[in-house]
Amino acid sequence: MPFYTKGNVRIHYEERGSGFPLLILPGGGLNSTIKFFTTTSPFDAMEEFKNEYRCITLDCRNANTGQSTGPLEIDRPWDAYTDDHLGLMDHLGIDKFLVMGFCIGAPFIWNMLKRAPNRIVAAVHAQPSGFRASIPDWFHSNNMANWGPKLVAGRPELNMEMVDAFLTKMYRANPDFVFTVSRDFVKNCKTPILVMPDDSDPHPYSVAMEVADLAPNSEVSIYPWKDPKDHVPIAVEHARTFLRKHTPK
Repeated sequence: MPFYTKGNVRIHYEERGSGFPLLILPGGGLNSTIKFFTTTSPFDAMEEFKNEYRCITLDCRNANTGQSTGPLEIDRPWDAYTDDHLGLMDHLGIDKFLVMGFCIGAPFIWNMLKRAPNRIVAAVHAQPSGFRASIPDWFHSNNMANWGPKLVAGRPELNMEMVDAFLTKMYRANPDFVFTVSRDFVKNCKTPILVMPDDSDPHPYSVAMEVADLAPNSEVSIYPWKDPKDHVPIAVEHARTFLRKHTPK
């Protein structure tokens, strides 16, 4: 159970396999942890790709069921998480890498592409999170009810007012599209993107497909791919083919 530490941030991570680096960001919103892959994920990406890639994943900072901890950076929530992702890759001596992100992993990926565009070779967005106009406050409300109270209960230096400010900056400051970048950014992003759309409250199909339409080097998996279950291997094989195509020789 290795940890990466930088200042007052401590990130629990895991590696499997060998080969070109593939950073895999688990789903589960602000409670995303490594356990996602063996509990609620449509497939275990670490297990699927370990035979071809050096797969790396981590517990999200301050996930209630995880082991990664750090300050609640109210003024820069998305960038704080990006610090963790890029910092971990620096710690492991990795410059360029592939990335696959589930759920909240998609906004994380876009923020990494904004911060370090030359480091990401290609990206897979699986069941990506995005803004749904019919329930505009879903992420703020859900985290205020489910993530925040448990976090505060174990962290005496925090309170719900701080959690509210953090979530407001994260989800209400730019309440549109994929939260971390603009449509113009996606339109001008040359990085190869594979979109594996979902359609649930936090994973709007319309946003996933808009990303696929805007990004100039994009592909889209079959849809639906999570159900029926026999579609999952087809989508996984598409992801594998996409990653192979863009893995540096």
